[in-house]
Amino acid sequence: MLKENYETVEKKICAACERAGRKREEVTLIAVSKTKPVEMLKEVYELGERNFGENKVQELTAKFEELPGDIHWHMIGHLQRNKVKYLVDKVCLIHSVDSLRLACAISEEAQKHHCIVPVLLEVNVAGEESKFGISLEKAEELAEEAAKLPGIRIEGLMTIAPYVDDPEENRPVFRKLKELSVDIGRKNINNVHMTILSMGMTGDYEVAIEEGATMVRVGTGIFGERDYGKQQ
Repeated sequence: MLKENYETVEKKICAACERAGRKREEVTLIAVSKTKPVEMLKEVYELGERNFGENKVQELTAKFEELPGDIHWHMIGHLQRNKVKYLVDKVCLIHSVDSLRLACAISEEAQKHHCIVPVLLEVNVAGEESKFGISLEKAEELAEEAAKLPGIRIEGLMTIAPYVDDPEENRPVFRKLKELSVDIGRKNINNVHMTILSMGMTGDYEVAIEEGATMVRVGTGIFGERDYGKQQ
């Protein structure tokens, strides 16, 4: 099942890239493995996947210890400041920076570990009260302030679009994030690189790719439905 699912996702990514006139190499697939057992991750790893995304710090750090060292771990869930210390030396990218306070916490821990932590600013494009993320209007200000902090490198933006039956409904959301990244990029803010757009999940990643996503976060499409009763 995993092999078939993974190959189907790969084909859909290729087709979306072709429709958008983009190269397949422009889009990084992140296999979102939250709540899934290590055995399943190993199976997807054997298929060639090296980018895995987790929502919880505890789950990411546990899997980090059990799985090969060449995996690129992505923190894609809401991050609490008191959990940052467990994470900064294990992840290749934190997707969910939504406040200056969190950015400061990452900066402090990065300096302790003598490392630079690449981050994305999470933008709540649709303005959903149930979602985390900075507003569209405040994103540039956060970029300017967070960029001044040592130990952090801002690589781009992330959004979680609304859950919809028709993925076309989220096209304007993805388009707005792309436009915001272009606007911020034009400011030439020191230490701000708008090279990554993390947007699109199982239900809408093809539309996201057509609108400029450089990273898509696919969980259910690869691993199947989640069983929250069997978390690590």
